[in-house]
Amino acid sequence: MATTSPTRASKLRAWMLEGLADMGKGRPAGPPPAEGAPEEPEKPAAGHPGQPWWRVMCLTGVDYFSTLGYQPGIAALAAGVLSPIATIVLVIVTLAGALPVYRRVAEESPHGEGSIAMLSRLLTAWKGKLFVLTLLGFAATDFLITITLSAADATTHLVENPHLEEALHNKQVLITMILIALLGAVFLKGFLEAIGVAVALVGVYLALNAVVVVTGLWQVATQGHLVTDWTAALTAEHGNVFAMIGVALIVFPKLALGLSGFETGVAVMPHVKGDPGDTEARPTGRIRGAKKLLTTSALIMSVFLITTSFITTVLIPHEEFESGGKANGRALAYLAHEYLGNAFGTIYDVSTIAILWFAGASAMAGLLNLMPRYLPRYGMAPHWARAVRPMVIVFTLEAFLVTWIFDADVDAQGGAYATGVLVLICSAAIAVTIAAHKAGQRGWTIGFAVISAVFLYTTVLNVIERPDGVKIGGFFIAEIVIVSFVSRLFRAFELRVTHVELDEMAERFIRDISHRTPRFIANEPDNRDIAEYRDKIEQIRHDNDVPITEDFVFIEVTVTDPSEFEAALTVRGEVMHDRYRVLTVESSSVPNALAALLLHARDITGARPQIYFEWTEGNPLANFLRFFLFGRGEVAPVTREVLREAEKDRSRRPRVHVG
Repeated sequence: MATTSPTRASKLRAWMLEGLADMGKGRPAGPPPAEGAPEEPEKPAAGHPGQPWWRVMCLTGVDYFSTLGYQPGIAALAAGVLSPIATIVLVIVTLAGALPVYRRVAEESPHGEGSIAMLSRLLTAWKGKLFVLTLLGFAATDFLITITLSAADATTHLVENPHLEEALHNKQVLITMILIALLGAVFLKGFLEAIGVAVALVGVYLALNAVVVVTGLWQVATQGHLVTDWTAALTAEHGNVFAMIGVALIVFPKLALGLSGFETGVAVMPHVKGDPGDTEARPTGRIRGAKKLLTTSALIMSVFLITTSFITTVLIPHEEFESGGKANGRALAYLAHEYLGNAFGTIYDVSTIAILWFAGASAMAGLLNLMPRYLPRYGMAPHWARAVRPMVIVFTLEAFLVTWIFDADVDAQGGAYATGVLVLICSAAIAVTIAAHKAGQRGWTIGFAVISAVFLYTTVLNVIERPDGVKIGGFFIAEIVIVSFVSRLFRAFELRVTHVELDEMAERFIRDISHRTPRFIANEPDNRDIAEYRDKIEQIRHDNDVPITEDFVFIEVTVTDPSEFEAALTVRGEVMHDRYRVLTVESSSVPNALAALLLHARDITGARPQIYFEWTEGNPLANFLRFFLFGRGEVAPVTREVLREAEKDRSRRPRVHVG
């Protein structure tokens, strides 16, 4: 038994960490290089071959199309008899606003990072990191609430079914958690299985909705008084067309859930099959497929939004939309039972429950594509956060917590959902406005600026009316920021250098001193005059009793962006004042760069190097915080700690001297 247990543990670990690259295999984590950075040579797009765009559309469609399960009811509650007009406004904003914005996002960010990557390029250092963490907080709000709200609404359809209502009463939370657990199990099995399930669910669901819509329109057409009654109520309540449009604009933020599929549509872009000639830098085929995905899904949804809003408003008494009413959260299911019988209604319920349950799949895919790209790269998550299965477990547990907090209540989660959706759409609109301005496209810049203003208005109004959304988003932001910085603190002493590259002069310096003990002096470059180097050597010899026959090479590290966590190290050699050999390095952290260079020198020479420091003046805690935030500070002991973490064998570990 003693021999099998480690084997089982190792198999479990291998299974959990399998798929480190399921979501976008072969690409480095994080957004593309900033403007002005040297371009890497083009290479073919790596990873799985991808899926046809229409299959991936079904994955994002389980989120987007599933909103038909509750959107008509939300529109009826928000706008009353004006619901169809308000929905037309929503469709206009969708087709003339959100769609062109996200088509541009697909061009600018074809690896699925979306507007977050586009905006993160505008800010550097810790400002940029905090900005990204804030947007990730809203993205987490959007995607996690998508999972929990959709599962909760699926539960509502289940417990409100006439055949099951009595047996399942007051079991909403338990059923919702079971549905979330089943969703997590699908992703633990594998991502491609999720796409296959989505295609089947979307096909059946849209077909059944088409039947309900046609039946509803037939009922309206054959009962002429329904339209007359509706128009009379509309005129009596709102007077004229301008008043109707004004009210529709006011209630529009409450209908914003009808825009929920665009962010996930971009997030799942890496799974769209591209052309054979696609490269990572220019995946033209993938971009074209993603645009087809976004356009087709928006057109399909627009038709269904208008028709379903109309038939539910005209055919269902308003009191049935209220809390406790038979159409609350399930307006189309109400019509299916009412006009097509309980047998068809039950089939419709099953389909709606299934797609609402699986609506979380596109959100889960978005989380798995987004979070591992940023947090591990920033050092703000453990290494295993790049793997799919551990993150599925983390997100599933988070969804359990949200469900328990909100008691699986759909209405209670609506504000948070809308806030997350609108903030991300706002960020996308602003990002493409800036991109168009930089590209010198004046017409597009003006158009995107107008769209940005519309979405900013919508977001602000939504926040004022439903501040709980911002509170929940703030909770996720605080959680991500705190967890991220704690993780970064625990990972502060990692080597954090992907590889070391020496130029010809630097390599010559190291090999010249390798026949004896390689000795290096860590020097903070000040004036770099002859006195600085001469005095430094004399002090090191005096403090450490180093014989005059021993030779030294200086190492000088210049801190670039201290917020970066890991990067390659390029070392250049130069001779100062015709006698002092100096290795110059640019890095985000002085101690980590020094440790990496010492280990590299040991590996290429076979000798055990030694490095000499002066003690840093000042409070040790303050100096550690300087290291944590700015890459410098308590250099000597931190360098020693990084070496200790990287090389467990003391006999091979470079030696650190401090005087």
